[in-house]
Amino acid sequence: MAAQRTGAPPAPAAPALPTLGGKKSSYRERVADALRAALIAGELLPGEVYSAPTLAARFGVSATPVREAMLDLVKEGLVDTVPNKGFRVTAVSEKQLDEYKHIRALIEIPTVVELARTADKVSLEALRPAAREIVQAAVSGDLIAYVEADTRFHLGLLALAGNAHLVEVVGDLRKRSRLYGLTALVEAGRLLASAEEHLELLDALIARDEQAVREVMTRHLGHVRGLWAAKK
Repeated sequence: MAAQRTGAPPAPAAPALPTLGGKKSSYRERVADALRAALIAGELLPGEVYSAPTLAARFGVSATPVREAMLDLVKEGLVDTVPNKGFRVTAVSEKQLDEYKHIRALIEIPTVVELARTADKVSLEALRPAAREIVQAAVSGDLIAYVEADTRFHLGLLALAGNAHLVEVVGDLRKRSRLYGLTALVEAGRLLASAEEHLELLDALIARDEQAVREVMTRHLGHVRGLWAAKK
């Protein structure tokens, strides 16, 4: 689902709101998830002001859940309120993006490598549908679906380590990141290669190949800063 920028030409109709992680969530939470994904994907632009009615029309819902969801994003520091106008997307500096990527690498790479020794193969295989959704979203160029499936995959994978606080920290870092280069990757035909790394990672984990897991994770996280975060 792509959010419409104020004053921009109408975008194609958005699909129904998804439920992340297979969990039962409130409509407000589902709207917040979709808005957050649009923000992370760079479809809600930093510095731009978006009104609740405009976003509601784009999502095909009423303004009330959108306004409530945006207030949730205010608490997360992702947007600021602009009196009588709406919400402004907060900017993320190059330094902040570097710091987020560095912290994620410190946490995720050793954690996932350890899963090659400890994770149950059935639990790993259960993540394959999400990995395939990421590939499908890359093929179709659906950036919001891509971000949502990518979030579900990575947080679901980290959850296998049994540390809820670790998952919460990484989840927060992912929310604060911006993937401005996703559109450029789609246009250049490079998003699919990044998407397929999720399947490559699963195969390496199931094969208990720690070296391959480390290599794929290092390469994959490198895209977060080296490709996705670049403003192109």
